[in-house]
Amino acid sequence: MREITLHLLDIAENSVAAGARNIDIIIEENILNDRLYLSIEDDGKGMDEETVRAITDPFTTSRTERKVGLGIPLLKDAAEACEGSLTVTSALGKGTKIEATFQHSHIDRMPLGDVAGTIYSLIVAHAELHWKFTYRVVNAAGEAKEFVFDDQPIKETLGDVPLTEPDVLVFLKEMIYEGISQCKNHISYTGE
Repeated sequence: MREITLHLLDIAENSVAAGARNIDIIIEENILNDRLYLSIEDDGKGMDEETVRAITDPFTTSRTERKVGLGIPLLKDAAEACEGSLTVTSALGKGTKIEATFQHSHIDRMPLGDVAGTIYSLIVAHAELHWKFTYRVVNAAGEAKEFVFDDQPIKETLGDVPLTEPDVLVFLKEMIYEGISQCKNHISYTGE
């Protein structure tokens, strides 16, 4: 995979396949500490300890259409190649949390990719689920800026109007792109 957001998309789709009803995604670009952090947490069916230990093996997969699963092993390799790590925490019947860290400035770190487009695509494709997304930046001066998207209050406000209604889709897309853009602009902000 060429972008970190493609890994995020793959893992989030695994959460959907695991029967998750709630998916919480966090991305933090911390320039001050030179770290990029990614977390995907769900309340799906979870995994037992043996499966968690084996999950970074490309020949371990729960998919029936193929015998290999490269998503998590590739993400682990990408993180470790950039002085980072991958952690998988899971419990049967409770869900799974996958966390990856990268050295933000590492020359081999793949680009983050289209975060807003990825989140928007997930929400539209699985509008029946509860999505929460946090994008946070901490600039070199240590100042933080955060955008939080939680579709639950929006769904409550809309009532019977689905998220996939064309006007709602335009609103969601603009909200997500604008929120992330404001945070990205904060990365180079020096406070002067």
